[in-house]
Amino acid sequence: MNRCRQLAAASAALLATACSLAPTTSLPAPPIPATWPTGDAYLAQSEAALPAVTYSDVFRDPRLQTIIGEALANNRDLRIAYANLAAARAQIGVVRARQFPAVSASAGVTATDTGTSNGSVRYALQGGVSAFELDLFGRLANATAAQRDRAFASEAAARTVRTALIADIAQAWATYAADRDLLAIAQETAANAREGVRLTGLRLQGGIAPRTDLSQAQQILAGAEQAIAEQTAALAQDVNLLRLLVGAEVDPALLPEGLNAVAPSFAALPAGLDSRVLLRRPDVIQAEFLLRAANADIGVARAALFPSLSLTGLLGLASTALGSLFDSAAFTASAGGNLGYTLFDAGGRRAGVAVSEAQRDAALASYERAIQTAFRETADALADQATLAARQRAASENAAAARTSARLAEARYRNGIDSFLVRLIAERELFAARQQLVDVTLDEAANRATLYRVLGAEMAAPSPPSRPVENGD
Repeated sequence: MNRCRQLAAASAALLATACSLAPTTSLPAPPIPATWPTGDAYLAQSEAALPAVTYSDVFRDPRLQTIIGEALANNRDLRIAYANLAAARAQIGVVRARQFPAVSASAGVTATDTGTSNGSVRYALQGGVSAFELDLFGRLANATAAQRDRAFASEAAARTVRTALIADIAQAWATYAADRDLLAIAQETAANAREGVRLTGLRLQGGIAPRTDLSQAQQILAGAEQAIAEQTAALAQDVNLLRLLVGAEVDPALLPEGLNAVAPSFAALPAGLDSRVLLRRPDVIQAEFLLRAANADIGVARAALFPSLSLTGLLGLASTALGSLFDSAAFTASAGGNLGYTLFDAGGRRAGVAVSEAQRDAALASYERAIQTAFRETADALADQATLAARQRAASENAAAARTSARLAEARYRNGIDSFLVRLIAERELFAARQQLVDVTLDEAANRATLYRVLGAEMAAPSPPSRPVENGD
C-alpha cells in the first residue's frame, strides 16, 4: 500500500508543476466614444455611472409586474435558455473530470473441477488507475477553463433572453392599451358618423342637401366601421401575443384600460449615463467570455504539440483459497507510464493552433462589434427619447386644433355656409389627428421599453423557474 501512496504523491507533484500555454486574455479599449453624443437631438448626459435597476423600477404598474412575473416562470424561450445554461454548467464537470484519475475495481471467482481432489477455487480482487494523463502543459486545465467560460457565456445569453422577454411584454402591454384607445376613437367616430348620416338623410328628404352629401356621410361611417373591425382584430392579436410571451393565459383584469394608465407607469431611466455601462450588457458579457474561451482553446491546441504522459496503476489480491486471500503473498501491485508523441502528422496539430488563433481573432472582433452595436442602439434610443416630448406636444396641439376645426365645420355646414365636403375633410383630419396622438403616446412607452432592453439594466443573475408538476410525477 505504501507503493500506492508513493505513486499518488508523485502524480500530485507532477500536476503541481503543470503549465498553461493559453495566452492571457487582454480586452481592448471599448471602440466607442467616452461619452454619449450631444446636440439638439440628444439629451444632455453626465458622466455618472448607471446603477443596476430591476424591471419593477422601470415598469411600475402592479398589473404589468404580475404579468412579467408569470412570464418569467412560464415562458418557453426562457426555459430553453435556462436548459441550455444547465447543460453548459454540467458540461464543466464532464470536461473537468478528465483532469483526475479514473479509479476502477473488479472482483472475480474461478472454480476448476477436474473430477479429482485436485480441483481449486481462485478468488481475485483488483483496483486500479487507468490511463491517467499528467497535465504537464495545461491541455486539460485549459479545456476546463474554456468550457467554464462558455458556461458563463450561456448565462449571459439567458440574461439576454430574460431582458428581451421583459421588454417585449412591456411593449405588448402598452400596444394593447393603444389599440383600446384606437378602438374607442373609431367607435366614437362611427357614432358621430351615424348621426351625420341620419341628419343628412333628413336634409336630403327636405331638399336642403344634395345626394352627394349623403354619400360622403356614408363614406365617413364606412371608414369608421372598418377601423372598428381592424382594431377589434388587433386587440385579439395583442392578447394572443401576450399569451405567447407569458406562456399561459393572461387574466383580463391585468390588461390596461388605455394609454392614460400606461404612460405614467413607465418610468424614465436615470439621465446620468457613462457609455462604459454598456460593458455590463448581457450580449457584451457573452462576447467577452467567448473571447476568453477562445484564448483557452489556443492553450489546448498548443499543448497538443507536446508529448503526453499517462500513468497506470494496479492493485490486486489473488488466492486459490479463500482463507489465504488476504495473505501478504497474495497481494500484487504494479504501476506503469506511457509517453506518447506524434512524430509526423502533416502539420495537422500546427494547423489546429492556427485555427484556434483565427477563432480567437474572430471572437475579439465580435466582442468589439457587440460594444459598438450596443452603443449605436442606445444612442438611437436616447435620440428618440429626446424628441418625444416635442412630438407629444405637437400631436396634442394638432388634435386639439383638428377638434376645433371639425366643430366649426359642422356648425358652418348646418348654417349653410360651407359645403359638406369641408365638413368631411375636417372629420377625416380629426380622426387622423387623434390616431396620431395615440401613436406618439405609444412611441413614448415603447421607447422606455427599448431603453430598458438596449442598456441591459436588469443585472440580476437568472435563476431557472421551478419546474411545473406534471401528471404522474
